[in-house]
Amino acid sequence: MDIIKAIEQEQLRKDLPNLQIGDHVKVHLKVKEGNRERLQVFEGYIIGMQGSGVKETVTVRRISYGVGVERVLPLHSPKIDHIDIVRRGKIRRAKLYYLRNRVGKAAKVETKL
Repeated sequence: MDIIKAIEQEQLRKDLPNLQIGDHVKVHLKVKEGNRERLQVFEGYIIGMQGSGVKETVTVRRISYGVGVERVLPLHSPKIDHIDIVRRGKIRRAKLYYLRNRVGKAAKVETKL
C-alpha cells in the first residue's frame, strides 16, 4: 500500500490554487484538435468537490445560452492547464446543488468581501 501512496504523491499537482465551494473560476483546459492543441476556458461556479488525493474532482456549473452545463473535472489531470479564481463565494452549504433549480440572477452566488 505504501508503494501506491508514493506513486500517487508524485502525480499530485502543486500549482493549484486553494479552491472552495462557491468560487467562480476559469478552468483552462487543453483541447486537442487534429494535430494541434489549444486552450479552452470553462468558466463557472464550483458547486461540489469530491474525493481526495489523485482522485479529487470538482463540479463546475455555468449557464450557456440559457441551459445549465456542468462539468466534473479531475483536479490533478494533465488536461487542466491552470485554474484562475475570479471571485470567492459566500456560502453556507457543502454542496450547491440547489443552483440547478435556479435561473438568471437567482442562480448567482453572493460574493465574499
